[in-house]
Amino acid sequence: MSTLKIITAGESVLVCFLPPPAALPKQRRLWAFADAAQTLPHVAEVVTGMNNVTVFARPQADLNNLSDGLYRLWEKTETGDHQGRHVDIPVCYGGEFGEDLAEVAAFHHTTPEEIVRRHTEPAYTVFMVGFQPGFPYLGGLPENLHTPRRAVPRTQVPAGSVGIGGSQTGIYPFASPGGWQIIGRTEIPLFQTASHPPTLLSAGDTVRFVAERICL
Repeated sequence: MSTLKIITAGESVLVCFLPPPAALPKQRRLWAFADAAQTLPHVAEVVTGMNNVTVFARPQADLNNLSDGLYRLWEKTETGDHQGRHVDIPVCYGGEFGEDLAEVAAFHHTTPEEIVRRHTEPAYTVFMVGFQPGFPYLGGLPENLHTPRRAVPRTQVPAGSVGIGGSQTGIYPFASPGGWQIIGRTEIPLFQTASHPPTLLSAGDTVRFVAERICL
């Protein structure tokens, strides 16, 4: 069983985390653990992150007792079978839409077309949503696509940009600074205030990228 560690991060916050690397079985167990922790009487809120769960205690809660209870809860928590929905994301790769596609291909000693093939082949799982509202951190990137972030981040990455950052891939819902390698762009909105929920993707959903075109 994976070893859980718990540390305090304030007067009413406990962070429960697993050793790296992040992996889908770990994340599924964390989702189940977070659901169970939310029902504890001294817990106000639980937020699941990448390889971690943050527990916000209610006022006057004894963090030592809560921590002990969370350890016991973890030991009896099994990997959940939560299944989210599946979403296909159409992407225009390369050119003005993916300025780093050629560099990523050069890093892996292959062609831009092969990078697109590798990127569109798997079904990814949303491990968590964060950084921006609706930004999905996707697990399942093939090892032959793992690429370091840019040495110098861009001051402006367009909304809808699809990027690679280390061992993950993701999509920028909004324009912002960013250091991921941008290989494409989608027009699918990932966050809309009029929608319920406002985010297109949630933890546990699966995603497959579909190449609409490749610009070289």
